[in-house]
Amino acid sequence: MIGVYDSGIGGLSVLQALRAELPGEDVIYLADSGHGPYGERERDHVLRRARRVTAYMFERGVQALVVACNTATAAAIEELRNEHPDLPIIGVEPALKPAVALSQTRRIGVLATRGTLNSEKFARLLHSLQDQAQFVLQPCDGLALAIENSLNTSASAQADLLECASLHVRALGPIGHGPGEIDTVVLGCTHYPLVAAQLHALIGQGIALVETGAPVARQTRIRLATLGWRESHTQSAAHIELLCTGSVDGLQEAARRWLQADAQARSIPLN
Repeated sequence: MIGVYDSGIGGLSVLQALRAELPGEDVIYLADSGHGPYGERERDHVLRRARRVTAYMFERGVQALVVACNTATAAAIEELRNEHPDLPIIGVEPALKPAVALSQTRRIGVLATRGTLNSEKFARLLHSLQDQAQFVLQPCDGLALAIENSLNTSASAQADLLECASLHVRALGPIGHGPGEIDTVVLGCTHYPLVAAQLHALIGQGIALVETGAPVARQTRIRLATLGWRESHTQSAAHIELLCTGSVDGLQEAARRWLQADAQARSIPLN
């Protein structure tokens, strides 16, 4: 059983990749939506929540935990690994290295939360690549929440999402394939791939959008294999347990929309 954790529905983009990479493994997905999104919250809050969720997952007996949230990874991954040395904990980070490999203009846009961009972990990653490309960093205040709210199919919720996304895309500056233009955009929050179609419409279909789901899923397989894990070959479908600390309806609708999964979400008190 694999645990997957995010501050809300964004980690479903990682869960989608995990289902493709490890189709036979049972998964517990926990959305800490009652205490998120994390992107604009203080590090201490994010760290406290990460510790609480990890302790719960450990009690549930997961074989590995995927912290499917860039902000939580940046704020807490080192502490979580120190406190649970026997639990493989896989984090996510903005896919700057793959973006460098793709970019021809060597100018790369990064859409991420303020918490991720201001973290020491991200600063170290950025420093390691500063000689290989120029990165334009855009803190996307409000975008993760707008994606959560877009589960409400009202015209106003959809308009708010489009307005918020447009604001942050415009802030990146010139996008294209010419000199000095951004030709690759990193989606540095796991929420953002859920609205890749809308972002492509704003950014342009010829611009690469780089996310982390597939690499994280591969890394999870590798980590489990080093511990002697053997892939399940059961003929029955893997079980997905959906848990949240906030709106059950929101998580259930998100799973239906983006995972085509009909699992019943359940609210848990995790204070």
